[in-house]
Amino acid sequence: MNNLTELEVEHLRHLIGGHGLVAKKLETYAQNCADPELKEILQRDAQAAKQSQQQLMTFLG
Repeated sequence: MNNLTELEVEHLRHLIGGHGLVAKKLETYAQNCADPELKEILQRDAQAAKQSQQQLMTFLG
């Protein structure tokens, strides 16, 4: 599984960075959200983005 081309590694890094950015944005939105139900949804989605980021990172190892 570690036989990735440079282009594939570059794409993976781009995806990993994108998931990290989405997680940070969702966390910020959740912190500034007054609606408890929406806040919970944003926090849950931020956690899902972090988990996806971690899963994608396993392909680089």
